[in-house]
Amino acid sequence: MEYQDLGVAPIVSAQANSTPLGGCTLSDGVIAAMGNAARFHIDLDQLWRAAGSFLAEVTGSEDACPVTGAAAGMAIVVAACVAGTDTLRIQRLPDPGDQPDEIVLQKGHSISYGGAPITQMIALGGGRTVEVGAVNETLRSHIAGAITRRTAALVYVTSRTHAVHRKGVPLDELVAIGREHGVPVIVDAAGESDLRRWVASGADLVIYSGPKMLGAPTSGFICGGSELVAACRAQYAGIARPMKVGKENLLGLLQAVREYAAIPEEERAAEQQVRMTKLAARLDKLPGLSTRVAQDDSGRMIYRVLLTVDPALAGRSAATLAEELTAGFPSIYLRDFKLHLGQLEVDPRALSPDGEEAVVRRLEELLDRSGARTDVEAAR
Repeated sequence: MEYQDLGVAPIVSAQANSTPLGGCTLSDGVIAAMGNAARFHIDLDQLWRAAGSFLAEVTGSEDACPVTGAAAGMAIVVAACVAGTDTLRIQRLPDPGDQPDEIVLQKGHSISYGGAPITQMIALGGGRTVEVGAVNETLRSHIAGAITRRTAALVYVTSRTHAVHRKGVPLDELVAIGREHGVPVIVDAAGESDLRRWVASGADLVIYSGPKMLGAPTSGFICGGSELVAACRAQYAGIARPMKVGKENLLGLLQAVREYAAIPEEERAAEQQVRMTKLAARLDKLPGLSTRVAQDDSGRMIYRVLLTVDPALAGRSAATLAEELTAGFPSIYLRDFKLHLGQLEVDPRALSPDGEEAVVRRLEELLDRSGARTDVEAAR
């Protein structure tokens, strides 16, 4: 069966790998690994533990636990901090009983997972979120003052696309506060490119998404200290049961991680820069567009083409242009986090060479042949 059999048309993603667009496309190696996994029965517990050992080696952690994604990972790590490995407590969740259940979260880190709030994932794990500070400012004293005998964990969200880090408490300070009070620190590093940095920060548990950066099928993993990771695995006897990772997705995740770790980040970034520089030069010739290559705002080595739309010359706003791109065939999605500035971005991470050509063709069709004014006409 194919998408077309269901009347569903594939799209071109120039906004990177995102859950609403189906995660990511997979390499031939990942597809082969998943196909091979599908041909055999195995002891799933043994596979999970072997996978944990492999992921721990890659990340520099003591152990790791596979999950179905970052949102599931958040529910599971909270459950691990609340219930530990006690089967009775695990199977009572999300009721924490008399266990510490408060999860301290900076207000600017109260994100959603594609519409599902992080606070709900925390609640599924038996936690009760304690938001501290303000969206635009959280102080160390806010965090420390919120810690009580009921505190089960502190949570930090790395994403600078979704979380607010300006005037927030940085991770090194959060880790220090956690150590001082004997409270574990959880890091949501769902879309991060560095597989070792966040464990090395001293965080107790770190959550990664499989599709966002790693090119894996729907999956993810938790890594960190062996005792807490063992508690994460124990949650599969409770709230993690409907979040279990099948053998096909798990081997796909491991193959994707192997392929990802084999390429130095600097090499990947250099290739992106070359691609995006060439693409920017092509798109800059279109009426109403000015382009440049821009690095990710967080400082990560991700390079995109930033498109600034001049409504007078393009004949439409950036928002309208984005709508027209998604309404066409194939449907094309550009990154729209800067839409309020009249800007769109082409992200190379999920964009194949054919997809790149589709983006160029569609923009040419819209801007060259649609009544967009030329520079000469605009000057009259």
